Amino acid sequence: MIFFDELLQAQDFRGAVDEIGRDFRARFALPAIHQLGLVVEDVEKSADELESKGLGPFFIVNGSVDVWQELGDEKGFSGKMGLACYKGYEIELLEPGEGSDFYRQCVDAGGRPVVQHLGFLVNDVDIWASILSQAGWPVWVKGDMGVWPVRTRFAYMDTVKDSGIIMEFINWRVLGVTFQPPMLLYRGLAGLEKRLGIRSISL
Repeated sequence: MIFFDELLQAQDFRGAVDEIGRDFRARFALPAIHQLGLVVEDVEKSADELESKGLGPFFIVNGSVDVWQELGDEKGFSGKMGLACYKGYEIELLEPGEGSDFYRQCVDAGGRPVVQHLGFLVNDVDIWASILSQAGWPVWVKGDMGVWPVRTRFAYMDTVKDSGIIMEFINWRVLGVTFQPPMLLYRGLAGLEKRLGIRSISL
């Protein structure tokens, strides 16, 4: 397992992140790392702990994923996630959720945030997923979620055996047009939650 606190303790945080799956990423010329996906037992508790260390603030939401296709089977999945930025990376906190063990299998018994996946922003999730699938690393989970007019498509690739971590392709769209969420967006939304006295918004 890759523990987030060990990355935070590194003298060069970005350098430590860049070492994760580096050879595998170079082999397929993957885009720059956009996101670190952390699995935690409790998103709100972990967000509070990380915020006390100077990360965040975290924008937290909960709800059901519209499409969750795992190893080719359609499932219903619901959970909670928190989003923030740190040193140019999007930090995503994810609870085990309900309907799948995909995240739950990465929960650390000692309560430490585990870096479960690296996320990459792409223009077409299907094209990138196809590239890795044809090379022998299949899609583990493919999904779609959002609230009009914003949609997010994603694909988690089963790359752990050769890269040491899951690779995720992500595409954000507004009214069907691809865009990259501004890093300051999460800070603003997190601030709004705090002003309203809401720790997690239900979608």
